[in-house]
Amino acid sequence: MRLSVGCAMWTLKPWQGRFLPHPSSAGERLRAYAGWCDAVEGNTTFYATPARETTEVWAAETPESFRFVLKLPKPVTHEHRLSAAAFPPLAQFLTAIEPLGPRVHALWIQLPGSFAPADVPALSSFLRRLPTGYRYAVEVRHQGFFDDPAPLEAALAPLGVEWVPFDTTAFFAKRPTSDAEREAWTKKPRMPLRASALTGHPIVRYLGRDNPGETADGWQRWVATAATWLREGRSPTVFIHTPDNADAPDLARRFHDEVRARVPELLPLPTPEPVGPPTLC
Repeated sequence: MRLSVGCAMWTLKPWQGRFLPHPSSAGERLRAYAGWCDAVEGNTTFYATPARETTEVWAAETPESFRFVLKLPKPVTHEHRLSAAAFPPLAQFLTAIEPLGPRVHALWIQLPGSFAPADVPALSSFLRRLPTGYRYAVEVRHQGFFDDPAPLEAALAPLGVEWVPFDTTAFFAKRPTSDAEREAWTKKPRMPLRASALTGHPIVRYLGRDNPGETADGWQRWVATAATWLREGRSPTVFIHTPDNADAPDLARRFHDEVRARVPELLPLPTPEPVGPPTLC
């Protein structure tokens, strides 16, 4: 039984001196982040395949139990749209991430909003050609998949592929009240709520508000769902987002604590090392 929690990134300027040491190298920041959270979304891999030397550093700074959920590169999902032309950049990406070994919890196939239910055959063909040895998870944004989820579920479940929900319902429940919320209001997708798991390793992306209390109020359904999944023998991973992400590492740990209050046998997260200067008494 395991619940992993994390954020959309492992470094952010407002975290320095609070969650992360400052000054510090990129590797030191990742190592400090791994003391707060045991998972992270690999969004940067969508924009550029990292050098193998970079992923070697990522591996060196994290324990084997740390979970990277890495987004497939844009040429694979958006430019070549899972066609045969997507496989050369995919092969390059897989070579680059080899040093991470078991830290690669899942490869995240985020599809564009134009990828519709009519494209499910292309997705099925792509999934069947993927190399074994990795866990895969798909995120879709076309409304048609939520109107009738059965065809996509039928394509994913037999292959052991998860459907990743991005829950933005709490964020869009009321108008924005900060600059970061106003920016997110124009950029984040308005996704229908989905809270079903297809595999033993569900992955959830949750977007709250900049107010921590409102964020926690909005995730209560996920606290209950995560507790249920754990009792069923599943091992979920939950990523906590807010528009400014200023408190995200602390919020992720708070989420874990709330689930653990319902499932006491769940092991606690490690205690982070202090990053600020020592206090003189």
